[in-house]
Amino acid sequence: MLCLSGPPSTEFSPTKLHWQIRFNMRGIAKRAFQREWSPRARARAPVCPNCSRLQRQQQRRRFADSAPPKPPLTGLAPLPSRQLLSVSGTEATKFLQGIVTANVTRADGLPRTDGFYSGFLNATGRVVHDIFIYPFQGGPGLPAQEDGYLVEADASQMARFAKHIKRYRLRAKVTVRTISRDEASVWQAWDESPTAQPDMTSNESRLVLRDPRAPGLGHRIIQLGSRAPEMDLDISTEDAYTIRRYLHGVPEGQDEIPREQALPLESNMDVMNGIDFHKGCYVGQELTIRTKHRGVVRKRVLPCMIYDKDKAPPQTLVYDPERDSPETLTADMVPAETSIGRFGRRGRSAGKWLKGVGNIGLGLCRLEIMTDVVLPGEQAATTYKPDDEFVLEWGGEDNNTSSVKVKAFVPEWLRAGLSA
Repeated sequence: MLCLSGPPSTEFSPTKLHWQIRFNMRGIAKRAFQREWSPRARARAPVCPNCSRLQRQQQRRRFADSAPPKPPLTGLAPLPSRQLLSVSGTEATKFLQGIVTANVTRADGLPRTDGFYSGFLNATGRVVHDIFIYPFQGGPGLPAQEDGYLVEADASQMARFAKHIKRYRLRAKVTVRTISRDEASVWQAWDESPTAQPDMTSNESRLVLRDPRAPGLGHRIIQLGSRAPEMDLDISTEDAYTIRRYLHGVPEGQDEIPREQALPLESNMDVMNGIDFHKGCYVGQELTIRTKHRGVVRKRVLPCMIYDKDKAPPQTLVYDPERDSPETLTADMVPAETSIGRFGRRGRSAGKWLKGVGNIGLGLCRLEIMTDVVLPGEQAATTYKPDDEFVLEWGGEDNNTSSVKVKAFVPEWLRAGLSA
């Protein structure tokens, strides 16, 4: 409603009223247009089934044209998804010992000189960051003048990671600094060829660590400076490394080990040599130790393979970049945390999807439902049957829903670790 009243000295003007009404109507029309055609409104609007199907086909064609090839037998891949942080000073060892899951000292009490895999937990025992730690001796040309450690973590979370570490520094005599990619970079090398193995030793320009998470995964390399490591290996890509990691069933980064949600044992950090159950106290130790000695870990991150609903379940885990048709769904199209259910049956969720590429990926799976692994203690109400099949379903209703079958595999290194 338009108010025509005003101060006593204001005279009524038909022309002014006319333009005020036009101005108000334009404002109403503009707001209505924004409500109707804003990105949020278009996202809520129902999509035509034919349009939705065409969009999915275009996405599949784009992925098929750029699908990563199979990883080579040998490769040296830069990892831009990972970055380094320097923790140096006279109390760096004591400082890290109280906040990481692995042991920073040797049996004789002296600091470790070899690199290792570990993690940061919060007070409730959830994973905050999965990390590698590399001891180094300070000096000219190195990340710090004092002795300390290079800590490798998810590059996209580096600012938050540095803030997390500084929260526990208090009065400790340590210096925390983010390392730029020109100072040091992270690489992964592997060689599965039957010929002579290349030199994988550390020297004055690089730190080399045999990846302890799974056998055959390769070597982690910290290259000082901006150059690539000088090794007799062909330069590969991070996609190749990611595919190899999925085939080995190894999660990495906060997309696959969700921040402050994932439990370290469910993420296989105990079997991947990332937790020392005999060291002293550290942040998040209570729940981790109690789960290890008194609980049963019923869910684990496993490598998974997706396949079309009209095909038979795969018997082996194989990466296949080829696409049969534009209708073929790919693992990168499955939204994170999509629930895994029994195909053709109802019941409790069998797990959730994490991330994938092509036809493979990682899922957090219930062992007693999706695998033949026998857990100690009481058996679940619904146990594994070899004929069971599982499905991932996501999207809207009716014709907008997408679905694909999925099968989980238990790597031999994980099976051996669970039975130990």
